[in-house]
Parts: sequence; C-alpha cells; structure tokens
Amino acid sequence: MGIQQGSRMLFSDYATDGPMWTGEGRRESRHVIVFAEPFLAKPAVMVGISLWDMDHKSNIRADLSAEEVTATGFHLVFRTWSDTRVAQLRADWTAIGPVRDEDLWEVE
Repeated sequence: MGIQQGSRMLFSDYATDGPMWTGEGRRESRHVIVFAEPFLAKPAVMVGISLWDMDHKSNIRADLSAEEVTATGFHLVFRTWSDTRVAQLRADWTAIGPVRDEDLWEVE
C-alpha cells in the first residue's frame, strides 16, 4: 500500500471579487489533482478543509469532495450555495492505495 498527500489553495475570491465571495446561489470550484506516481488501482481519497475564511453575516455552507477518482488522480471539488460568502479556502487530501512493491518478483 502507498500513501500520497497534498494541499491545494482552491481560491482567494475576496482579492478578485470572485464568485465565491460576490455570488449567490449554487457555486462550484473544481480542481484536477494528478498523483506524483500512479497507483495500481483506484485509491481511497480523503479530503478536508485546512483553511477557510468565511463571511460571518450569512450561514456557512460548504461541501468538499473527491470526485472522478482514478489510479492517476481525481477532481477536488468545493461547493457552496445560497448567500454564503467564502473569501478563501484551502483543502488537504490523502490517497491510500495499491502500489508496485519492488520486493515482489515476477517468475515466468
């Protein structure tokens, strides 16, 4: 089994008046993550918010997920909705899955 992990700043919309900060309704920020080394099969991927800066004047609504997971990578997706205002968000991820074991010998 192998483990890979990373961190990704998804957006800083307060600096650019981006949609997570100025918009309303359903909004999505999607990022492609490519593993440094491919796994032998689809790994288990866990994601978590490591930094969030939210406006205190509205309800905090957040959905963070790993989607379209393959042996080579996945989509890191953040969603919010209604009047929630998100200034910035950073997410961390960990992938655990099968990797080639250099101690295994293939006998033919």
